[in-house]
Amino acid sequence: MRAAAILGLGSNEKDLKPFQKNSDATWLIGLPTTADDADVILIFGGDGTVHRHLSQLVKLQRPVLVVPCGSGNDFARALSLRGIRDSLTAWQQFASGAKNVRTIDLGLIIPLEPAARGVPAPQLNYFCCVAGVGLDGEVARRANRLPRWLRGHGGYVLSLAPALLRFNSVRTRIDVPKDSQHAEFMTRIDTPAILAAFANAPSYGGGMKIAPHAQLDDGQLDVCLISDINKLRLLGVLPSVYFGRHLNMSEVEYFQAQRLRVTTEQPLDVYADGEYVCSTPVEVSVVPAAFQVVVRKPKTES
Repeated sequence: MRAAAILGLGSNEKDLKPFQKNSDATWLIGLPTTADDADVILIFGGDGTVHRHLSQLVKLQRPVLVVPCGSGNDFARALSLRGIRDSLTAWQQFASGAKNVRTIDLGLIIPLEPAARGVPAPQLNYFCCVAGVGLDGEVARRANRLPRWLRGHGGYVLSLAPALLRFNSVRTRIDVPKDSQHAEFMTRIDTPAILAAFANAPSYGGGMKIAPHAQLDDGQLDVCLISDINKLRLLGVLPSVYFGRHLNMSEVEYFQAQRLRVTTEQPLDVYADGEYVCSTPVEVSVVPAAFQVVVRKPKTES
């Protein structure tokens, strides 16, 4: 078996040793160039590391095992890989032929601004967890400036208060297709908003369940929009987001969509998996069954 290991920031080949032990795999360090270079790919890192390689990983169509050792590990958490030990168990099962591979969806972001003459077509920006505009983009930008250790220990929450002081609601319009048979869009939401999140997985920011009902393989994106809200009230209800209880707030609108367009009164940064992608307006959609991941097989399964 041929295995490739992508070592994210803060990881090194020493982290790979437990996976190499008692394994007859031949190893490539780095992202494979072609599908012939590897049968499986291990990524040592967090959501940002996965995100940065998604486009090439989709092309390779090889199963991917995430080893959560980043500052944010929401994707691994959604796969029930809550630590390196879980990933090591999943690897040992895979190496022994357990066929513990799951096929999941990905989100996709495409900028809608027309390309200038001579400029390449917009890049396909895949995401595995959550994309968003508004306050969470400002928070992500601030959190990314923090030291890595601090980002992994409440960096999102620490960045929220200063971001909230500077950020004001922006009129946001979300259009969705009228139905599955037509390309024509209709406006679903048009309101001043603090943030809008488009989720393939339940959480982001280190465990904030912004979309508690999101599933990785249901062919849908869960959309959570928080309309204009008093900033002190927002800070007060922040803890409820960790448990997904914010959906009871009158300022929250929550629904599912396979495809949508996002336009804001002024351009806003779009972040996905904690990484900057582009600016609004954008089209966001789900790509069903786009990605294969290695997961930990429950002990009860034969």
